[in-house]
Amino acid sequence: MRRVSPCGALTAPAGRTAMRTLSALLAVSLTAASAISMAEETTATSPGRVTGVGGVFFLANEDNKALAQWYAEHLGITPEPWGGVVLNWQKDQADDGGMTVWHIGAADSDWFAPSTARFMINYRVDDMAALLAKLRRAGIPILDGPEYHENGVFAWIQDPEGNKIELWEPMAWDEKNKR
Repeated sequence: MRRVSPCGALTAPAGRTAMRTLSALLAVSLTAASAISMAEETTATSPGRVTGVGGVFFLANEDNKALAQWYAEHLGITPEPWGGVVLNWQKDQADDGGMTVWHIGAADSDWFAPSTARFMINYRVDDMAALLAKLRRAGIPILDGPEYHENGVFAWIQDPEGNKIELWEPMAWDEKNKR
């Protein structure tokens, strides 16, 4: 069965192929957007615009302290005493130049399945193989992956509240990264 991807493009059957297609479409879109912005001044490069994601905030469905503990124990996202975490890009050693993708999917997309949440957070990781091994030892199911794309390695898990999480070990764009 063919379906429409979150960004509206016709893709192959749902699953890994759809994610690869979306990843490629996002990369092509980012490359095209970069070329356009270099060629002419646009509102995207003029003052009075969003320049990045300053934070991600969401409410727990149940026990926020238990959920925070799960993220600390399994993903290394350890809250400060004030309750939040600062993910410092300056300390990120990935060779992709550091980027954040922001995307709105179609209302009827199954992109985040099996989660029923209306969002999915993509976390950058430093060593996918090590993290997946750690998660497996802890009995956390890997929903899919690892998948090797032009821009890095991807895998998907769910937190205890059923929120789908995308894990990404970023790499500089190169066709040789695909497997």
